[in-house]
Amino acid sequence: MNVLSTQNLKKYYGNGENLVKALDGVNLDVERGEFAAIVGTSGSGKSTLLHMLGGLDRPTEGKVYVDGKDISDLKDDALCVFRRRKIGFVFQSYNLVPVLNVYENIVLPIELDGNTVDKNYVEQVIVVLGLSDRIHRLPSQLSGGQQQRVAIARALAAKPAILLADEPTGNLDSRTSQDVLGLLKVTGERFGQTIVMITHNEEIAQTADRIIRIEDGRIKSDSGRGGDYHA
Repeated sequence: MNVLSTQNLKKYYGNGENLVKALDGVNLDVERGEFAAIVGTSGSGKSTLLHMLGGLDRPTEGKVYVDGKDISDLKDDALCVFRRRKIGFVFQSYNLVPVLNVYENIVLPIELDGNTVDKNYVEQVIVVLGLSDRIHRLPSQLSGGQQQRVAIARALAAKPAILLADEPTGNLDSRTSQDVLGLLKVTGERFGQTIVMITHNEEIAQTADRIIRIEDGRIKSDSGRGGDYHA
């Protein structure tokens, strides 16, 4: 069952001779529980695609469906609520609140939404990510890898339909990157989480179950289409 789909997704900037086709007709389906990596060089359109998938920007044309909902036409307030409830984000910059401890950072989005925290589930996430002995620490008392674990826990805590990771190891050394990627994969499998990761790094992409390559705003190959697909 698809939890994420796009139909003829386009994002254009400028016009005339200055027209830039950041996305030029992307059709993509991601099944529930998949761990997919979208790979491309700088300027390929991969970050633009992630922004469209996460409702952080609106397409010029086309549709984005998340958990069966067309988010392309949602008004700003409704889109904000939908993002908070259905989409988890992990960025390379962590984006933790410095005055809140680890546990408070993890449950913050749930509390902002006025929902009750599923303490048993959050505890499971904390244990799997190896944060049990750090839940009372502030972000400044953590290493980069530990902060990224907190960011992953925060993204998982609300049980989102999809988790979008944008260059999640961009600020980490190679050893810590492998640790974080391993934990991302383990948590995805443990909690049945759908994960879409954006990266320019081929080695990092190999961690995923499916690799989608994007060039010039178009999907060029997709290992998830019954074998290798090439445009």
